[in-house]
Amino acid sequence: MTYGFLLESIWHPPLAFAESAPAELPPELELQALWFSGAFGREFRTMDGREVRMVQFGEWNRGAGPDFAQCVMEIEGEQRQGSIELESQSSDWESHGHGLNPNFSQVILHIVFRADPCRTFIRTMDHKEVPQILISEAQLADALNRPFRDVAIAHPGRCVSPLKHLPISAVERLLDDAAQHRASSKAARFLRTAAAHDRDLALFQATAETLGYRANVLPMRLLAQRAPVSALRKYPEAAEAILFGTAGFLAPWLHELAPDDTREYLRNLWDTWWKHRDQFEVAPARAIQWKSSGQRPANHPHRRVGTLAALIARWPQYRKLALARPFAPKPLLEFLQSLEHPFWSHRYTLNSSVAGQKVALFGKPHALELLANHLIPLALHEDGMSYATYRKLRSTNLNEKVKRCAIRLFGSQETAAPWLKHISHHQALMQVYQDFCLEDSSACQDCPFPEQLAQWR
Repeated sequence: MTYGFLLESIWHPPLAFAESAPAELPPELELQALWFSGAFGREFRTMDGREVRMVQFGEWNRGAGPDFAQCVMEIEGEQRQGSIELESQSSDWESHGHGLNPNFSQVILHIVFRADPCRTFIRTMDHKEVPQILISEAQLADALNRPFRDVAIAHPGRCVSPLKHLPISAVERLLDDAAQHRASSKAARFLRTAAAHDRDLALFQATAETLGYRANVLPMRLLAQRAPVSALRKYPEAAEAILFGTAGFLAPWLHELAPDDTREYLRNLWDTWWKHRDQFEVAPARAIQWKSSGQRPANHPHRRVGTLAALIARWPQYRKLALARPFAPKPLLEFLQSLEHPFWSHRYTLNSSVAGQKVALFGKPHALELLANHLIPLALHEDGMSYATYRKLRSTNLNEKVKRCAIRLFGSQETAAPWLKHISHHQALMQVYQDFCLEDSSACQDCPFPEQLAQWR
């Protein structure tokens, strides 16, 4: 029995008459970032059954009006160029006044995640029809690579006993299958972004998300999309300033408040950003919302953007190592851990004093996260790495999510210790937790996983 077969034998679509409250949607900005990354694919059907294929996902709109501009799509074979608007619910088009707003007259597609009971005619102020597509909850959950509910209480579950009585070889096989299942879905996500744009943007976005480290994953994803690697490589001398300016971290007076030894750096950033500002700056309503409170100094968003700048300066070498076939983890880990920057290797924020000691830009835990979540799945998919090699990679730390999974499935971290040493097992635990614990709303009582474990021998 494989892990995929186990899932298929359990889950089925909800009954047509089942009543349940709709899951809460992620913030609209996150939905927009997912769409732009190609997370939902290229092929769609409008709500009236017409085939739609995205040719170009366009670019983020920096000012008032629709979310994306310069988009190209084919609808029933006819190519159309214009803007795209994405909203939570189909009725938002009228309730937000888009039908009377001239800024929306060039919209060629309306994307929604909730359909109203009554169909409405979506039109521009010129009475041109706007085709509408609905992204289902299943598509959204697949794009997010998680259910909408992302926390299950960290107490031992009913699966602790059957797992305890399984032979070690059976547990090993279960976790190996779950890890490979997870890797396959993560590779598909990377490839969807590469198909929507190119491999450089997919790699840049994956790296930025990893550096976002939980609190700033979405802001870093947005930054990678709004200041794409192609634009940064076009202006190599201005890349760092473009990143910080697009992030919203620069101001003309910032250098005046900074310590003496940082003023020249900040002044140069602003002077360079000023020359490219009109190409990248967004309206205040579309500004990236960063989270800096509650973060360790080394994880401050200023430093994470600084790390992206250091990577862009060495992009050809980084890209070669990250996408090498066969893929070798060690050279890439060494490269990332040796990454330096004259400013950010010694500071935590744009206006902080020099740190007492050198601070790593890309520590080993973050580097391993990048490998496990993005690069290894892609290498496995493209036969650029064997699963046996992946299985040997050891972890350097336990994040809170893995600890929660260990307690839920094995009863305690101590009992789960044999399965907490390797990255592949971390990924496997999170996949089982996602597929069963997060999908269960019965406080573990009705979860089918414990009974299915009896068949795993």
